Amino acid sequence: MGDRGTGKSTTIRAIADLLPEIEIVKDDPFNSDKSDLDLMGNEVREAIQNNESLETELIKIPMVDLPLGATEDRVCGTIDIEKALTEGVKAFEPGLLAKANRGLLYVDEVNLLDDHLVDILLDSAASGWNTVEREGISIRHPARFVLVGSGNPEEGELRPQLLDRFGMHAEIRTVKDPILRVKVVEERTSFDQDPMIWINNYEAKQQELRDRIVSAQQLLPTVKIDYDLRVKISEVCSQLDVDGLRGDIVTNRAAKAHAAYNGRDTVTIEDISKIITLCLRHRLRKDPLESIDSGDKVGKVFKEIFEIED
Repeated sequence: MGDRGTGKSTTIRAIADLLPEIEIVKDDPFNSDKSDLDLMGNEVREAIQNNESLETELIKIPMVDLPLGATEDRVCGTIDIEKALTEGVKAFEPGLLAKANRGLLYVDEVNLLDDHLVDILLDSAASGWNTVEREGISIRHPARFVLVGSGNPEEGELRPQLLDRFGMHAEIRTVKDPILRVKVVEERTSFDQDPMIWINNYEAKQQELRDRIVSAQQLLPTVKIDYDLRVKISEVCSQLDVDGLRGDIVTNRAAKAHAAYNGRDTVTIEDISKIITLCLRHRLRKDPLESIDSGDKVGKVFKEIFEIED
């Protein structure tokens, strides 16, 4: 969340190009994984149970945009009632949640999203499944996605239930350094003049980042975090009066991911310091009389409990 015109949408859409490809069952509308039951549709599951051979292919991780004006049918999918009645088959037209399975679901101006769509996202995010019920016919399919949102907080607040579903919250501010501003404008002008040349100039750096992410994914299952550090993380959450335990869980996971990204198999205090504000700032209770920024408050309590001097 942050100021308009700071490249939030551009940055998020660029993430998909950095992520490694995933293997899916060919021509499957749900991007089914042929080995994970929680990530496959009913047809793929039945084919595996019948020992049928399935052809697979590699695709880029799906990046699906959820428009603010989308209808419920467009998001969840629809059932062709006429075909169901005349031919006796469940004809399902997949929606955006089906396309986003195993990928990213991006909502620009997420704080302006209609309440009925927010409810749908909350349900799918909680269960990992999308259920469509029409005229007595029910279809269920996997909908496990990473929810990414952006917006300007001046235009409206995000519902607390949805805000809590976001693991991390980054505040984006307008760059003040004139030299850096000129650099950004020059890069944008260069891209507009010839996008392919600009992309080729940065391809080596892009590939370096991709390789680093893949290495981190492989290292992540082996990363450990000491018990003392876990206790201190929970102590920070407790002192900040964070509701629930999602803050503790997300901070532990993010610290491990940061360590893996930097090629280490043990979490350090530095890893925690880099991510704890991102994980907790949006979970603090709003106090209109509070003069200190929520991010600064998290940082202050973190330093007290981890005994770090300024």
